[in-house]
Amino acid sequence: MTLGFDEDLPQDVYEFNAIRQKLSYNNKSGIASILKPAPVTQHLPSFDPATGKPCFKPYVGSGKLQGKFALITGADSGIGRAVATLYALEGLAGVTIVYRDETEDADALYTKNTIEAQTKCQVHLIARDVGFEKNCKEILDAHLATFGRIDILVNNAAEQHKAGGVIINTASIAAYRGMDVLVDYSATKGAVVSFTRALSQQLAERRIRVNAVAPGPVWTPLIPNTFTEEEIHKFGSFPPFKRPAQPAEIAAAFVFLASDDASFLTGQVIHPNGGTVVNA
Repeated sequence: MTLGFDEDLPQDVYEFNAIRQKLSYNNKSGIASILKPAPVTQHLPSFDPATGKPCFKPYVGSGKLQGKFALITGADSGIGRAVATLYALEGLAGVTIVYRDETEDADALYTKNTIEAQTKCQVHLIARDVGFEKNCKEILDAHLATFGRIDILVNNAAEQHKAGGVIINTASIAAYRGMDVLVDYSATKGAVVSFTRALSQQLAERRIRVNAVAPGPVWTPLIPNTFTEEEIHKFGSFPPFKRPAQPAEIAAAFVFLASDDASFLTGQVIHPNGGTVVNA
């Protein structure tokens, strides 16, 4: 099934990267709908077996999350949107998408409408800043009032999970490599890694798995919103792939961790970073 995302998809991920570098588009709004080229949400880089040439292929679900319910923060665009989309394609019954404020209404509504139009997944939107405890409680209350339970929590909102649930936090390669221009960001993501490991121990007896995903460079609206034009041009250019990831490539890791395929994994961090070796 192909949803209404990725409508102007380049031929392959390498052509995408060439277009991105040529445009060096400096979109300071952080709004996905006007970012060019648009991040790839539901296609994965592949190779055509007939020609041997690179291509994009639509993500095909296999019912890994059939009938489950998820709460995903920051899912109006970027990695969060791709995670919500792939979860829906895997049979998710309902998802609460949390986004910061009304400036992101258009992206959030587009995500909701596109997913609901072509899957059976019900999407509930909530605009709240999760930096405040009161807002987190309101988010959880609203989600439980709508869907009755949470099977999958992506990122972090403090709540009482039922036995057998899944929590997935978003870390970053910055937690392992450090970044001189993003000291606070690197430190915060390092804390997410430690939090994931500690929480996994605390919740193990309740059969709640807690893991994290630590992406490398990813093409999302955050990049042109915070980087200079020169930095955008060079973004993700280090070996071996010499390109940034697309959100869909990162979202596949979230699907794996949320599914029963990862039933013996907890306290771990998956590193879809394009080949950078981390040992911590």
